[in-house]
Amino acid sequence: MTTHHPTRLAAAIAALLLGSQPVLAQDQAADPTRDFVKKVSDATGLEFWGYARSGFYSGNKDQGRLRGNYSLGGDLQKYRLGNEGDHYIEFGIGKRFDLGDGGKWGVFYQPKIYNGDTGTAQAYATMTGIFGNSATLWAGQRFHRIQDVHIVDNWVMEDGDNYGAGVDDIPLFGVGTLNVALYNSDSFDNKAGNPNNAHRLNLQWRKIPTNPGGSITVTGALVNGDFARGSDGGALGIVHNQKDFLVKGLNNSLMLQASNGHADIRGKFYGLDDAAGTPSAGARQRRILDTVDFQIGKLGGQALIGYQTLKPDQGLEQKDFSLGGRLTYGIAPRTKLIGEVATTSRKMDGGETQRLNKGTMAVAFSPNTDFWTRPEFRVYYTHANWNSAAAAAHSDPANGPAYGINDKRSNNTFGVQMEVWWE
Repeated sequence: MTTHHPTRLAAAIAALLLGSQPVLAQDQAADPTRDFVKKVSDATGLEFWGYARSGFYSGNKDQGRLRGNYSLGGDLQKYRLGNEGDHYIEFGIGKRFDLGDGGKWGVFYQPKIYNGDTGTAQAYATMTGIFGNSATLWAGQRFHRIQDVHIVDNWVMEDGDNYGAGVDDIPLFGVGTLNVALYNSDSFDNKAGNPNNAHRLNLQWRKIPTNPGGSITVTGALVNGDFARGSDGGALGIVHNQKDFLVKGLNNSLMLQASNGHADIRGKFYGLDDAAGTPSAGARQRRILDTVDFQIGKLGGQALIGYQTLKPDQGLEQKDFSLGGRLTYGIAPRTKLIGEVATTSRKMDGGETQRLNKGTMAVAFSPNTDFWTRPEFRVYYTHANWNSAAAAAHSDPANGPAYGINDKRSNNTFGVQMEVWWE
């Protein structure tokens, strides 16, 4: 579940109280509620952040557990516009306290609800200013979301979701900052239920300046534990982010990532045993991914092209390809048209290539018509089609979303969805 360029919760509350429309950060200079919002934040000292989506969708009854989700199953395969029949909210709240002499400590909590199942995303405390610089000590359950691709609902670089401790934002003499963290495999939600006794070291060297408007982030992870199948593992990733790539308003991100064993390609754990001790295998993973996003006048969007492989320690290698994008165009001050098209494929060793094509048209209402503006209220229509290999692989609801029942080769979904994020 991704967020990007978020709004402020206080702005939404203030707007509701004053009978006006919630606005985004880029609109606040012209927003009459801006001073009121600042007073609310200053008075409470609370920090709010979060994300939510929900709505209505309708599809053929043989969709089974599909929930409006057409995907071959890979990290870059689910193009989410008009393709999310699920319901999710994560709500964070935090408070920082002054220690004097530039020091602060804080406490933060973020619960989540997904299709009625409740859990804890984050719960941690921090201390800043101890070393006389920006470095922050933390401990608890925390993740670091580094790089996302919004249109496929994936944080392709992240860590966390487990108990841990670390130091963030260690200054490196003008060449970026360093995060260092140690995690074990337990969390609030699994109730210390992972029997692998796994541990993970994460390093993130962030925002290394490279060229005007460009920077590099390098991530690494090392995993060890008591694994019945597979081995300890490691992960390495690098991303170059470029603002105003080729033309003003166009941003580009190029990523190279690799992992093996029980380290996930994103930087998390991969393939841990379940609470009953059922062994799971690790895997060797590789990914190359390029994404662009832009806002040029009334036209905005995001697109990606990516190739990813996964070879389990014991199993067949799968090769995934993904190409797609989403465009938005403002037709009125608070109304935009949205289109998303994508083609994806998956090739398993010894098997036929699965193919899935998906297209969505939507009209959306939001405070303004920029691509990243939220909240967004959408009315959409989605058409998806796939080949016989994809139908055979996705014909059993017991194994996940099933859209190939009775060798069905296409389907349509209509729906209404609200998506919002805030910070």
